[in-house]
Amino acid sequence: MATEPATDGGTDAGPSAAQQYWKTNIKYLSVLLGIWFVVSYGCGILLVDQLNQFRIGGAKLGFWFAQQGSIYVFVVLIAVYVVLMNKLDRRYGFREED
Repeated sequence: MATEPATDGGTDAGPSAAQQYWKTNIKYLSVLLGIWFVVSYGCGILLVDQLNQFRIGGAKLGFWFAQQGSIYVFVVLIAVYVVLMNKLDRRYGFREED
């Protein structure tokens, strides 16, 4: 599937709209990957001793984040990215081709 900008009767959105689109896209990616880094590296490696004082499902919390928690967070972040990008595409007039 290719994406194509919607036309609005011959007027051109210009490069500033495309630049703003990609700037917003990069901002979304940076924030979401930053969250994933903090959860996976911070909670799974750096803060493991502090988190291991707590338990979740019988496992120490630091171990849980290292083994499963960061994966769950990553899947949630993918879903959040999809929702954000769909809104961004609608805002800038992009649509899916059949």
